[in-house]
Amino acid sequence: MPQEIYGFVSIILTIVFIGLSWWALQSFRFDKILKHPNGAQAKLLQIFLSIVIGYEISRFFLDYLGWSLTFGNMFS
Repeated sequence: MPQEIYGFVSIILTIVFIGLSWWALQSFRFDKILKHPNGAQAKLLQIFLSIVIGYEISRFFLDYLGWSLTFGNMFS
C-alpha cells in the first residue's frame, strides 16, 4: 500500500474510532465515580478517554492491516 494512502487511512480510522469511543462513553455513568459529572473537568476526562481508546483501537486495526499486507507478500 502506498505511503500516502496508508497515511490517509490512518487519519480517517483514528478520527472514526475516536468518534465511536466518544459515542460509547456517553452511555457510561460518570456520575457514580465523579464529584461533578457535568463539569468541565469531567468533559475533559471524557475527551481524553475517547482519544486514548480511539487511538489504541485504530492502532490495532492499522497494525492488523499492515500484518495482513506483509503476510500476503510472503507468498507472492
